[in-house]
Order: sequence, then structure tokens, then C-alpha cells
Amino acid sequence: QVQLLESGGGSVQDGGSLRLSCEVSGVILRRCGLGWYRQAPGKERELISAINADGSTDYANAVQGRFTIYEDNAAKTLYLQMTNLMTEDTGVYICAAASRGAAWHNRDCRYKFWGQGTQVTVSS
Repeated sequence: QVQLLESGGGSVQDGGSLRLSCEVSGVILRRCGLGWYRQAPGKERELISAINADGSTDYANAVQGRFTIYEDNAAKTLYLQMTNLMTEDTGVYICAAASRGAAWHNRDCRYKFWGQGTQVTVSS
């Protein structure tokens, strides 16, 4: 059974930093990526950062240059280092894992496993 458990959220003032962690347990067959989603109040969930199967990383424009995603394979933990936090970074941060379909006609890489989320609140 796959489980994703986030930690590290909290309340900070703008300009501050936080590091989020996501412990991944269980085996994810055909894993193709890990990512962090953010759900801000009144907004839809959005993917803000991802680390792909080849180790490359991607960031949403809103966090580019301020957030860093990385993985500790030995510890089976995904991290999101957040610096220069702004009030608009407030939201629930959710860890997710993607895998490819098994069927020959559907090998798309999709996020299928989700954590419960951790709250990040940035105040001015």
C-alpha cells in the first residue's frame, strides 16, 4: 500500500523559509515522477513543482527561483525547500506520486497517489 506523509508546514512571516518533507512508503510500480501541489484558499489545486523520472525538475512560474524540489532516495523522502515566502504562498501543500498506466494503449504518466497535505501560512 502506497502512503505519502507530509510534514514541515507551519506559519511564517513573509520573507521566511520552510522545508516540507514527504515520506513515501510502499512500492509505486512504473513510477514516473513526484511532485508538490498547492491548494490556496478559494483556488483550485495546482502543481507547483515536480521531479521527473530522469531527475530533471520543473517549477511553476510563481515559485521559480524561490523553491527547490529534491529527493533523498535512501530515505525515500521528497523535499520542498521554500525561501523568500510570500503571502500568496499560503495554502495546503500536497505531496503526490505519478505512475504510468500498465495497458499498452495507456502509458500516460499521471499523478495517482496523494498525501493528506500540510498547511503553510505566510503572514505580512
